Amino acid sequence: MHVEHSQGNYTSAGLVLAAFSIGTAVAGPIVSRQLSRFGTMPVLLVTLILAVSSVVILAVVPLSLPAMLILGALGGAATPPIIPAVRSLYPQLVPQNQLTRLFSLDAALQEIIWVIGPVAITLLVTLLGSSTALLIVATIQVVGGLIFTFAPHVRRLRIPATSSGFGKVLRNSSVVLMFVTSMFLIGGFAAVEAAIVASFGEGSLNAGLVLGICSIGSLLGGLISGQRPLTRWSMALRLVVVTAGFGIAAATSGFWALSIALFIAGLGCAPALAAVSSVIAGSVDFSDTAEAYGWIGTGQLLGASVGSALAGVAIDHAGGQGGLLVSCGIVAVAAVIAALFRRAQPDLSSPVEIIEAH
Repeated sequence: MHVEHSQGNYTSAGLVLAAFSIGTAVAGPIVSRQLSRFGTMPVLLVTLILAVSSVVILAVVPLSLPAMLILGALGGAATPPIIPAVRSLYPQLVPQNQLTRLFSLDAALQEIIWVIGPVAITLLVTLLGSSTALLIVATIQVVGGLIFTFAPHVRRLRIPATSSGFGKVLRNSSVVLMFVTSMFLIGGFAAVEAAIVASFGEGSLNAGLVLGICSIGSLLGGLISGQRPLTRWSMALRLVVVTAGFGIAAATSGFWALSIALFIAGLGCAPALAAVSSVIAGSVDFSDTAEAYGWIGTGQLLGASVGSALAGVAIDHAGGQGGLLVSCGIVAVAAVIAALFRRAQPDLSSPVEIIEAH
């Protein structure tokens, strides 16, 4: 919204967002790997300073589009690796038999972001303008980043230096499987977001409400699934739930039908993302977990970009229903891959396999 207001067109806004996403995707695994090399606090503080500075400059300084692109890429590349840090920390906080529950709670609570965030930022821009809204965003990032960085458990977190070269964690078949399946999962949800907006029209409150209901389903699914141990079939079955919800959505129309369909899809979303985190924690050496989570983030950003693009093409040809069909097809591919290559991940319901994985 800020770039569109300052440059006068949505193309510029899309380019700056693309630069931000590319910066995050490319730098994510590299920055995450530095947690074990330089320590958690130095990496978090340096990246926090760079990321917040880029937002503040963007908010207060009149810039040309090329300067905005550079700033967007820098801000994306400097995104603090909080998710890799906290998910590397979780195995030290709880016993192994409670780790799946913690990852499920983590994935579920993230849905609060998607329920509150878009509405909150839209209200801030409407009431205060995009520059002030960005400064508030920067303030939230500073406060949240410092609270996390100086939390006792985070300050004490020591990730051993890895002996393997950069990228070698991708030789782990479990990491590759989670990279691919989560990439398709997020790609499917990115396609759904575009399709729902197209179905109700840009600026429609109904579109936001339907996506919010989907997030509520995901929140509920994450809380429920935490009680269930992960088998080799868990990821595939959770993706089947998402596929079923998207399939129902593609076959229906109207506010209530789409709300019910995406609520069903949501029930599988947080559980699937929790499974990704649990599999990484259960199949990768502790020294390599931060980089592994960085690669997962890169895959999800790639999926979001491709999913949105494919949905856009389908929407232009067949409207919102075309975008929903694309989302269903994308996640269906993820479910098939998870089922066919299920033996590439450990059975985390088996204590013996958990011990062998570590």
